[in-house]
Amino acid sequence: MLLPSDPAFRVTVRNLTKSYGDSLVLDHVSLDLESGCPCCLMAPSGAGKTTLFRILMGLETADSGTIEGLEGRSFSAVFQEDRLLEGYTALQNIRFVTGRWYPAHELTAIIKHLLPEDSLKKPVSEFSGGMKRRTAILRAILAPADIVLMDEPFTGLDPDTKQQAARMINKYTAGKLLLFSTHSQEDAALLGAEILRLDENGGLCSPGI
Repeated sequence: MLLPSDPAFRVTVRNLTKSYGDSLVLDHVSLDLESGCPCCLMAPSGAGKTTLFRILMGLETADSGTIEGLEGRSFSAVFQEDRLLEGYTALQNIRFVTGRWYPAHELTAIIKHLLPEDSLKKPVSEFSGGMKRRTAILRAILAPADIVLMDEPFTGLDPDTKQQAARMINKYTAGKLLLFSTHSQEDAALLGAEILRLDENGGLCSPGI
């Protein structure tokens, strides 16, 4: 079961600036993000990708600038760390965010597209790094959210698993606002995303590959 798509919406970011002490992390960043149009943020390490995500989610406050279009919108996310409940199974981790939206048998069937069946009764503390990452991806894309943010979601995945994960992301985020970061143009292509680039000073370069 796919979540019903809301009417298209836009999030507008204007002149967003953020510093930590004397270190300028985001320098007057302006973005137009639209639901149904995946965007990939590419930048050198430390150039502000994670900070931008945290500001969008309300976990950080910008020094200046405005964000419009978030009112009433819900988020799900893949963070750089998987942030799973280690003592629980993958199904339980995902059920915490999906509630009863998916029947148990349907949710289990979806999970098995990315995780082996023999892993479903194990706590995620026994998972490999790649399996934990897949669980974090499933949790984000199956949550009833309007906006999905993914901070380097394909970390630790081999090429075949990355292809499977990309197909799942495309399917379950269709119609949502998807913004993710990666260092790989190939990853952006897997998700059919427009590329937006931040330079090393946290400023936005011209979009495109």
